[in-house]
Amino acid sequence: MIRQYELINRVKAYDPDMDENALNRAYVYAMKMHGTQTRASGDPYFSHPLEVAAILTELKMDTASVITALLHDTVEDTDATIEEISSLFGQEIGKLVDGVTKLSQIELQRPEEKQAENFRKLILAMSEDIRVLLVKLADRLHNMRTLHHISKPEKQKRIARETLEIYVPLAERIGIHTWKEELEDLAFKYLNPEARESIAKRLEFLRSEGEKVVVKIIAELTKQLKTADIDAKITGREKTPHSIWLKMQRKNVSFEQLSDIMAFRVIVDDVSACYHVLGIIHGLYPSVPGRFKDYISIPKANGYRSLHTTVIGPENQRIEMQIRTAEMHEEAEFGVAAHWAYKNTEGNAKKGGKQYRWLRELMDIVEQAARPEEFLQHTKLELFQEQVYCFTPQGDLIELPKGATPVDFAYAVHSQVGDTCVGAKVNGRIVPLNTQLQNGDQVEIRTSDKQTPSPNWERFVVTGKAHARIRRFVRMQQVEQYSNLGKAMLQKICRQENIEFQEKPFISVVKQFKADSVEMLYTGVGSGHINGREVFKAAFPEQAAANLKKLKQPNLEALQKPKTQRKRKGKAAPMPIKGLIPGMALHFARCCHPLPGDKIVGIVTTGKGVTIHTVDCESLEAFADTPERWLDVSWDDGEDTPETHIGRLSIVLANEPGSLGTLSTVIGQKSANITNLKIINRQTDFWDILVDVFVHDAVHLEEIIKALRATPEIASVKRTKGR
Repeated sequence: MIRQYELINRVKAYDPDMDENALNRAYVYAMKMHGTQTRASGDPYFSHPLEVAAILTELKMDTASVITALLHDTVEDTDATIEEISSLFGQEIGKLVDGVTKLSQIELQRPEEKQAENFRKLILAMSEDIRVLLVKLADRLHNMRTLHHISKPEKQKRIARETLEIYVPLAERIGIHTWKEELEDLAFKYLNPEARESIAKRLEFLRSEGEKVVVKIIAELTKQLKTADIDAKITGREKTPHSIWLKMQRKNVSFEQLSDIMAFRVIVDDVSACYHVLGIIHGLYPSVPGRFKDYISIPKANGYRSLHTTVIGPENQRIEMQIRTAEMHEEAEFGVAAHWAYKNTEGNAKKGGKQYRWLRELMDIVEQAARPEEFLQHTKLELFQEQVYCFTPQGDLIELPKGATPVDFAYAVHSQVGDTCVGAKVNGRIVPLNTQLQNGDQVEIRTSDKQTPSPNWERFVVTGKAHARIRRFVRMQQVEQYSNLGKAMLQKICRQENIEFQEKPFISVVKQFKADSVEMLYTGVGSGHINGREVFKAAFPEQAAANLKKLKQPNLEALQKPKTQRKRKGKAAPMPIKGLIPGMALHFARCCHPLPGDKIVGIVTTGKGVTIHTVDCESLEAFADTPERWLDVSWDDGEDTPETHIGRLSIVLANEPGSLGTLSTVIGQKSANITNLKIINRQTDFWDILVDVFVHDAVHLEEIIKALRATPEIASVKRTKGR
């Protein structure tokens, strides 16, 4: 455990103007508050905040950050309060400690909700001051280094998984490569120990066998660069076990098939020398196509700059080269902390969180997500993906996850652009909105004030922001629909009771039903969460009481009148299915739309009678454990059976004038009738539509399909059994 004077000397070594008195007071205060508390290892608890502070000194962080590290667990684990810390150490320290402190008082149903709410708080805090994230990452790094002291394997895995899913991407986003790699490797150790151990042993073998090759490669590169009068420092470095494992999974190859386990770094004096070195290397060795990336011209979102290329180098080895300046290298290793100006701490910190585009995107997700777990899901989407780089027509760079579409691009430009997107051009060509974008694409978004987000977009968008905005729109649309429906239901009840509908009586009972407004009361009624009759009774108690009194009085006229049964007109509809009791309630499953000619089975459904499914319907898996509900049935071929059934078709139709008319004409010519048509996806050139058609049987539907396939305006058609 680091001592007090050692911590002071570490900070003083890079910041001679540090506030030594404040750091000493924080040290004493934290040690006093944690008192006799111990960790799972048996060490004094105070050793943890002290080690976190020491980790921050390795990045040469300012005094306020180091003090925050010392105090970061006092509010959560002792009797200390934010108010007390603010009064003793100032408002700046108070806000930083509050940002790092978990929401220990929140009462949520599930651990996932608590995790999401704590992460939401962290996002909000670090958007104001990026130092909150730096302290939190240092805290997690020390916890991961000491995770072996926790006895429960399931808890170890939970913490490791959270580290890999949240904290590793965050460390990468702020460019602290050293922390990112260590956190990643430590998490990998607990989540997949066998794979890590296997890769580590193979790396050790390669290290002993290939040490001479590495030395030879470095010597040859150094010689060639000296000949060109370039002063460069060349180092070789192994890839981490986790990055090797990811590559093995992504490319579906074995360890032996990977040829670029080693990466070489060339560090030079300036940017022009970087490109000079690149030219020399490409002149000496064959380059591997598609493996060159210029992060100097187009830096990563976290500020990372470097040239990457892969060549077939000395000894016929495939080697990866990274070429950068010393300044770029420091930024690559320490990220945001590399240019931390502790002499201008406050101003630097205030803009520190807001200068990151990805952090602004996370803030948008915070605002749009309805539930804590939804926010966490969208956040993981936003953080943990490979990137592609695209451009606006004005030349602005937009960074997106791999697999992103024009809709993702539109939302990245601005939320309003995404909401009103109607089409897109990629490199001057009109493309469908679900087209996956590639590196270097120029994307132009077309918008319309009349457009709103389509729920279908959520099937292909990949960014957390796009998912959050689309879900928010759908949610708001549902609320509006439920509100209108609930109001209509209450208006109907008022008409039945001969009372004029007015909002004022319903406004007076809003709080009684725990609603925020009369609109939310209507929404509750429309969605079925609130009983409309109960709301009416509460709003009009006199009328409800009168109705109750009336119900209690016997109706003498009705009692004296003899009971008569109404005669049914006509005869009962014939049963179209063999194997059922006459008169049994029957309906056809909408999940598979069975037709005469299909092999079918009956399922006894509580409250509905018998539901008829096709024998290959996927829904039948739900009844596998209840064979007593299955009935052996077949179609009745008698003349009295109903003549029409619904068959469903999935059609891709050309977006041309008259194409819908041609579709309906072909179906009509086959003696069938369209009962429902739904456009499920509109693209520039084609529409995906679902068509429900009245047909006699499966053979009749197949004839319609053949006729449609022969129609030029129809790209494809098939029978579908979905809803």
